[in-house]
This record gives sequence, C-alpha cells and structure tokens, in this order.
Amino acid sequence: MRIAVLSDTHLRVGKSLPRFVWEHLTEVDMIIHAGDLTHMGLLEELASIAPVRAVRGNCDGWDVSLPDRDVIECGAWKIGLVHGNVGKGNSTPDRAYAEFKETPVNLIVFGHSHTPFMEWRNGILLFNPGSPTDKRREPQYSFGLLDIQQEQIDAKHLYF
Repeated sequence: MRIAVLSDTHLRVGKSLPRFVWEHLTEVDMIIHAGDLTHMGLLEELASIAPVRAVRGNCDGWDVSLPDRDVIECGAWKIGLVHGNVGKGNSTPDRAYAEFKETPVNLIVFGHSHTPFMEWRNGILLFNPGSPTDKRREPQYSFGLLDIQQEQIDAKHLYF
C-alpha cells in the first residue's frame, strides 16, 4: 500500500496544493493529513483521488468535525495520527510519541512543526512530512510517502 502523508497545508479558500504534490498523489492508495488544513474543502479534493484520514490541527478550529487523533490499520501496521501540538513533551516529536504511549502503534505520523522528521524510537517510527505549502524556516517544501508491505515499511520525504 502506498500512502501520501501531508500536514500543515494551511490553505485558504481559492488556494490549492502545488502541482508537484498533485502529480504524486495520483500514485497513492490512501492519503493521510496530520492537521492544519485550515480549508476543509481540501479534504473533498483529496478524497476524489484516494481515501483520506485526517486529524484536527491547532489552526483548524474547534468546530471542525475531525478527531484529535486516529489509529489507522494497514495490514500488520498500525499508524497513530496526531497533529502534535498538545500533550507532554518538550518537542513536537516528544508530544506525538507521548500521545500513543498507551496505544500500540508501529508508526506515528504528526505535523505542527513544519519540519520534516524521521526517527525510530523504541521500535516505533516517528514521521513528520513537513509542509508542502508553508516551509517556514526549512530550505524546501516537503511531504511524505509511505510504502507498506507485509512486515516492512519504506518512509521517505519528497522535497521541492
């Protein structure tokens, strides 16, 4: 299964993802968004390509009907999905990790910092795709791709 991983798109009405992102989305089986969509119409656009799972970010507002966290099962893999802005921890990866302390997952996808991140911690892969539209202090925009096979996962960032 091939999964596109997005976060922190911060789109306003009338704006869209860059063409580079759309071109890669045509090759996926699922799309995961780790929050801060800010324009919920993006979910409908993404769902026209593949099934979408998303969580609410701190810029999405409290009236948005997205969960704060989610667990997605992909074969033998359980993916924890959270924005990463709340909880215990001194950094965004620490907060995301702590959010699933009591929930068995193999991979935690998070956002919030706009910083691409990939690290194995106690057998769990922590993955932040960065942002395809708001790179902040990063040199490039980015998003992620996950290729999940039986007992193996290949995670990578795509930079542009």
